[in-house]
Amino acid sequence: MFESEIILNLYRKMLIARRFEEKAAELYTLGHISGFCHLYIGQEAVIVGISHNMLPQDSSITSYRDHAHMLTLGVSPNEVMAELCGKATGCSKGKGGSMHMYSKEHNFFGGNGIVGAQVPIGTGLAFSHKYKKDDGIAFVFFGDGAANQGQVYESFNMAALWNLPVVYVLENNHYAMGTAAKRAVSGKSLKTRGDAFGIETICVDGMDLFDVLAKSKEAVNYVRSGKEPIIMHIDTYRYRGHSMSDPATYRTRDEVDNVKKTRDPIDRVKNKLINEYSTALSELDRIEEEVETIIENSAKFAIESPFPENNELETDVIL
Repeated sequence: MFESEIILNLYRKMLIARRFEEKAAELYTLGHISGFCHLYIGQEAVIVGISHNMLPQDSSITSYRDHAHMLTLGVSPNEVMAELCGKATGCSKGKGGSMHMYSKEHNFFGGNGIVGAQVPIGTGLAFSHKYKKDDGIAFVFFGDGAANQGQVYESFNMAALWNLPVVYVLENNHYAMGTAAKRAVSGKSLKTRGDAFGIETICVDGMDLFDVLAKSKEAVNYVRSGKEPIIMHIDTYRYRGHSMSDPATYRTRDEVDNVKKTRDPIDRVKNKLINEYSTALSELDRIEEEVETIIENSAKFAIESPFPENNELETDVIL
């Protein structure tokens, strides 16, 4: 059993991710955020649970649904929100936006806008760890939609052949844009996609922080001991549409509400803190208020920050 301080900290991280995304949706509606914006609401336990088992030398990479990854890995909410708003104070100086966030300081290599493109890049990160012998692991996050892309299986093949230190995290939120996985996935399920390459798969309830913590520790120990790559098949669920422009009419409100009512990852941690860790409601209320203040300040910071100067257009760009 984890110490209550650890779970409270993880609960706080999940809450920051949730409230941040809700505020981002609000700012998008108000016109402060333009372009594409993909929210992570409902999937918070995945990155929070897995990152708890990462070491400083490890690296990670994900898709365009990347805000919560940045926040959980330690990037300031101010910088992330400013980046969403295209401001000069953003983590990529306002030039990366929602889909292309990046933090070398935290060994986070993006935010990638092309479906599945992060998988071969992440496999390259794993090769780098092996080449440098730094005992690092690459954590490569991708969704059920990307799991049908050819480059994913080229990557699996290389990782298995070269015995690369990589944890492939398949976040199956059941809808690739507007297509249900059950309509787009051949074979028994995505859980068997590593079988042809001899890659083990661990199945995880991505709506249960404690299951993510336990299974990701198992995966990390497996890979770091030098055995081989591994896949974590994460059964999770996103509450919002694919992006802010998606009304999500391909699923029913009852379906979404049922998941919120019975499987919400934040509520499950909160209930466990109260019932098993005897955490006072006043302490949880204090955390909620603290998080609300942090997120409100990040929105204020982003709105009041300046846009990049015109001469920034060619800065950090190889011509």
